[in-house]
Amino acid sequence: MASSTTLICDTEAWKDLKGHVEDIKKTHLRDLMSDANRCQSMMMEFDGLFLDYSRQRATIETMDKLLKLAKAAQLAEKISRMFSGDHINSTENRSVLHAALRAPKDAVIKADGKNVVPEVWNVLDKIKDFSEKIRSGSWVGATGKPLKDVVAVGIGGSFLGPLFVHTAIQTDPEALESAKGRQLRFLANIDPVDVARNINGLNPETTLVVVVSKTFTTAETMLNARTLREWITTALGASAVAKHMVAVSTNLALVEKFGIDPNNAFAFWDWVGGRYSVCSAVGVLPLSLQYGFSVVEKFLKGASSIDQHFQSTPFEKNIPVLLGLLSVWNVSFLGYPARAILPYSQALEKFAPHIQQVSMESNGKGVSIDGLPLPYETGEIDFGEPGTNGQHSFYQLIHQGRVIPCDFIGIVKSQQPVYLKGEVVSNHDELMSNFFAQPDALAYGKTPEQLQKENVSENLIPHKTFSGNRPSLSLLLPELTAYSVGQLLAIYEHRVAVQGFVWGINSFDQWGVELGKVLATQVRKQLHSSRTQGTALEGFNYSTTTLLKRYLETSSEPQI
Repeated sequence: MASSTTLICDTEAWKDLKGHVEDIKKTHLRDLMSDANRCQSMMMEFDGLFLDYSRQRATIETMDKLLKLAKAAQLAEKISRMFSGDHINSTENRSVLHAALRAPKDAVIKADGKNVVPEVWNVLDKIKDFSEKIRSGSWVGATGKPLKDVVAVGIGGSFLGPLFVHTAIQTDPEALESAKGRQLRFLANIDPVDVARNINGLNPETTLVVVVSKTFTTAETMLNARTLREWITTALGASAVAKHMVAVSTNLALVEKFGIDPNNAFAFWDWVGGRYSVCSAVGVLPLSLQYGFSVVEKFLKGASSIDQHFQSTPFEKNIPVLLGLLSVWNVSFLGYPARAILPYSQALEKFAPHIQQVSMESNGKGVSIDGLPLPYETGEIDFGEPGTNGQHSFYQLIHQGRVIPCDFIGIVKSQQPVYLKGEVVSNHDELMSNFFAQPDALAYGKTPEQLQKENVSENLIPHKTFSGNRPSLSLLLPELTAYSVGQLLAIYEHRVAVQGFVWGINSFDQWGVELGKVLATQVRKQLHSSRTQGTALEGFNYSTTTLLKRYLETSSEPQI
């Protein structure tokens, strides 16, 4: 077993996998896919989800060795410690309990010896009550009009997660019906263009602003919040803030100072990282305002289903564990630096950007949890686009350029089915034909011999040859509902945790986000003093000084 100060690469299990890479290099997915027993062993079903990872560059032996690596990394103990509320985020001395945000009311999940589930449900019940008041019209704006439009102001995890869920369920028939006559928008970027787009067509009289900031100090969020406060007060007077602005925060003093009634602040806790906070008030409040609490509760239940599966299922049948181990295999052993997330559903267009943050902010680390430099790569470059759009964009590189493992996500039943008379298949069948075909195209490729049999001219054969042997996995969901969106989210959250646990890093801090913020503060002070007092530029390198000078000379910003 690896001790806390031993790197996982020093274990026999890691070295065994390193040696095993040579065996895998001798294989091709064309041959691996012809072994029906192997393929069958790499398929599993849980709660309506179907996972097929038979197109990974792995054998049954590989999987056995990866499970031994999980044991060497003390994965079971680390998962247990997370759900037990231990301070596994050691650099910030915090528990990691996003699973508690969607736990059933009768669950017991402790942080510092105290069951946090009742606190979570106090906030959820408060959200339910408040969102019903807004939606029913019993809470009205300053001029007596119902508040039918919501702008959620937040950035990073306070934006990407809720936006993903909103985009995923807005065309689900149940959610669509419950959101009739309402709008939900998300304002994240400090760029004034984003503000202009978000308030375009909205009336302050019918708009509720939800300011999402744990500390109520996040620079971008608070400037955007002040900008919307100005928009509301200019139209409706200063007293309107109490009716038109609410907060998701833990800093009640600053909430009140801002002008928001602390009774209209919804709490969350320091054991929730921003990118894991969509199941807290951060996401549940704006989503409940748009869709009603009952729809959002189904989303929470879907995530909770996967939490319980992750916590209790043997690793060889545990979906997040298997996906995490395969990602470690692809990154640290096969040397693939990227992963493409390819949902064959337009409703999941914001899934890849959200997982990009969950994964890259969590596992973009260069030292172990004990501060030791890592001699192996961790994390991967995540990107993606819905199929079939991505096929006409970056699939060329995936098929004939770099090898990039792919996650194909398909939906059996469309949210909005269309079948045109006279067409061979429905629109959704057309989409899903590509979902089934692309993984095989990547795995099998096309040989020069096949091309010759097709009488392709000799000079084009090198250009039309596909090497194949490009790994992917397929995840099939029965339909895309609030429940299955919750399942999908939790699978990826736990997969990222598994990777971090095996690599021996802290997946739950994000110090890399901080340095740029500190330097931006220095620039902000310089811009202010240069504009107001004509202060000379100093303290910056030649390059930054030149750029700042050019910006100050030519920008059209008014003198403050």
